Amino acid sequence: MGDKNGVGHRRPRGRASGNTSKNSPGAGFGRLAGELAATGRDFYARGWVQGTSGNFSAVLSQEPLRLVLTATGLDKRTLVPEQFLEIDAAGNVLRGTGRPSSETRIHLAIVRERNAGAVLHTHSIWNTILSEARGADGIALEGYEMLKGLDGVRTHEHSEWLPILENSQDMAALTKTVEAALRQYPAAHGLLLRRHGLYTWGRNLAEARRHVEIFEFLMEVLGRQQNAPSAR
Repeated sequence: MGDKNGVGHRRPRGRASGNTSKNSPGAGFGRLAGELAATGRDFYARGWVQGTSGNFSAVLSQEPLRLVLTATGLDKRTLVPEQFLEIDAAGNVLRGTGRPSSETRIHLAIVRERNAGAVLHTHSIWNTILSEARGADGIALEGYEMLKGLDGVRTHEHSEWLPILENSQDMAALTKTVEAALRQYPAAHGLLLRRHGLYTWGRNLAEARRHVEIFEFLMEVLGRQQNAPSAR
């Protein structure tokens, strides 16, 4: 994990809701930082961001683009609002202390490509195992009732493609790979980095949290099925 910053390309996809006012008072930053900190502590308790893994962001404003983002190297078990940064569209720190995550470029790219209001990145046991064990380029999820919790999905018959991308320490190259996948699979709600973890997003933080819960549930189901006795 390096500490490089950068930008992606914007692809309009409906306006993100909830956290996108043009003027961003300090109260807005504090509220989002508090919600993200609570999310981090909850995800730690569920085993999804152990050690210092994972990073989270939410859109503070769209014009100009500002994100509230975790500083790097933090234990999510004890995450507090004071450990969050405000960054601009180039990844520059405007508020807070510490360094932004090396994956800031990816957060910015997802916000632009999906017009997301929040981006969450987890490193659970199951998503890490399946990112290596399942498929050369992705995982097909279909027939599960849980899929109906994804934005825009109305039936368990939905087929969700979860792309698996090769991980890299070259953040500029990895961001381009992520951007290409987001364009290739415009209906995808998340993606996996091989031997690394899950990225998902939503129009706002509540939706992004819900998407994480759904994908983590389904990853565990798939993982446990590998060793489950066959139905007869």
